[in-house]
Amino acid sequence: MATNASALTLPTRVVVLGVTGSGKTTAGLRIAQVIDAKHIELDGLFHGPNWTPAEPDEFRAKITAAIDGVDRWVTDGNYTTMTADILWTRADTIVWLDYPLPLSLLRLFRRTMTRAVTQEALWNGNRESLRQHFTSRDSLFVWAFKSRAKQRRTFPERFARAEYADKTIVRVRTPGQLDRWIAGLAHR
Repeated sequence: MATNASALTLPTRVVVLGVTGSGKTTAGLRIAQVIDAKHIELDGLFHGPNWTPAEPDEFRAKITAAIDGVDRWVTDGNYTTMTADILWTRADTIVWLDYPLPLSLLRLFRRTMTRAVTQEALWNGNRESLRQHFTSRDSLFVWAFKSRAKQRRTFPERFARAEYADKTIVRVRTPGQLDRWIAGLAHR
């Protein structure tokens, strides 16, 4: 697990990143609970009814409204090209769930099956379907393959930029590492 800033300071503004299925929302909720922060799920701000994506300016405005005036917040989700200049610059900690792809795919499979069978309502009444994820070009499984390769190539380069030198970067490679890091937060 790599960090590049003080491990003694309790984070107050956290961005959680990772491929689809890695557990960003679960991690974000856990971190928010430990640091007593507002949890903001970016998917909930992005997906409108019938999976209609928010326009970029509208999405950015929703994010800004969600964090403005809030002392402690945790966001989960990527949308990096639309959000890094808002979230990464204001965050003090960036947590990257860089798990092995088979683990993320297994988690994604379990989540997808559960949501499809239970017809769990997601953001704005949306529901996942098996057809959507197994036979569509919009499959989250395909997206996980593509986005993991891109993240592993671009995130380290971005984190190394001078503009992020004051951020704590936490690259987590196993769920156990995440558990230990979160447990450490509780003792600060």
